[in-house]
Amino acid sequence: MAGWEAWVKAAHVIAVISWMAGLLYLPRLFVYHSQCAIKSDEAKTFKIMERRLLNAIMTPAMVAVWLTGPLIAYGYNELHSNWLHVKLALVVLLSCVHLYLASIVKEFANDGNAHSTQFYRAVNEVPTVLMILIVILVVVKPI
Repeated sequence: MAGWEAWVKAAHVIAVISWMAGLLYLPRLFVYHSQCAIKSDEAKTFKIMERRLLNAIMTPAMVAVWLTGPLIAYGYNELHSNWLHVKLALVVLLSCVHLYLASIVKEFANDGNAHSTQFYRAVNEVPTVLMILIVILVVVKPI
């Protein structure tokens, strides 16, 4: 692969790494935020961190993944591969996790919190499991 395809692939990998870093870190911020007193200076700091992580890193990275991924699949002529269809379904689930985390950011921004620290610790595992499955599909192509 040479030329534009290599640049698209590099952009995709960078975007995936950035998006996953955010998906793994944001629920950890929720764990700590949920332990703070409402309207405390500490809670205000977590609100800023969560908003900036979501808006400046995670969402642009997710958009970049969705823009570059199909170009790569087209470039490799993989659009009809079974492994790719399963991978795309998992990326859709990962995107749903992203949207759910965004709703929690909004909830915390409004001084709400409906969940325990244990819940946020469990939520933190979902992107990890999806990432492992996606990497296996991309590298091993078992189906």
